[in-house]
Amino acid sequence: MADAAAVAAKSLAGSRARAASTVLGQVVLPGEELLLPEQEDAEGPESAGQRPLRLNAGTRSRVRVVCGPGLRRSGDRLLVTKCGRLRHKEHGGGGGGVYWVDSQQKRYVPVKGDHVIGIVTAKSGDIFKVDVGGSEPASLSYLAFEGATKRNRPNVQVGDLIYGQFVVANKDMEPEMVCIDSCGRANGMGVIGQDGLLFKVTLGLIRKLLAPDCEILQEVGKLYPLEIVFGMNGRIWVKAKTIQQTLILANILEACEHMTSDQRKQIFSRLAES
Repeated sequence: MADAAAVAAKSLAGSRARAASTVLGQVVLPGEELLLPEQEDAEGPESAGQRPLRLNAGTRSRVRVVCGPGLRRSGDRLLVTKCGRLRHKEHGGGGGGVYWVDSQQKRYVPVKGDHVIGIVTAKSGDIFKVDVGGSEPASLSYLAFEGATKRNRPNVQVGDLIYGQFVVANKDMEPEMVCIDSCGRANGMGVIGQDGLLFKVTLGLIRKLLAPDCEILQEVGKLYPLEIVFGMNGRIWVKAKTIQQTLILANILEACEHMTSDQRKQIFSRLAES
């Protein structure tokens, strides 16, 4: 235990100024400071190379850098706040982009814009309280549904599953959900059907399944006709024709996180034969 702590401390001490481009996809530790390649025109030899990321560089900055989960702004620096693999996604125009730390965690912290699956736990006046797996329940107005008015209220009962997105999510305010997009349309959000199975997985698996190049969903879709809903809070709702097929799909999705590509192919081939 002491040896492991010493190795981690030594690694942290020697990597406080590591370049982000060299550690993408590698494990980073809390307290590390990220360095990025120079994005501005070099004004001289002393300005070339790499330097700490400046988040408030003023008018000289030509790129926009977004801090994702696991990273924290400290003045003009960018610090790592949790252990995991450093990821980066460039914007469409190139340069800058989004940096975040991909870690295996089950606790969900609400983020504005995230689509989540919640459970209605109470009704207080015109507000529904929804359990989203965070530190406190989210609020959902009865008017936050497509076509809802004071006379035409949505049919939402305690215990129903809700698929919606956050419009307010910060540490100083109660999370607020809606079931409509910016145009007032449901766009797939609202009350989820009564049948089906709801289960919980890690947040890393959710991001993996929602990736555009994910092969797991393509292979699962070839087995049985199904309906499936993913929540960024680590919840998955799935429904097939029969209860047996629903349970098989749920077990596959839970186990695929720790399977290799060859292992998945073997399981899918066995199920296809049966």
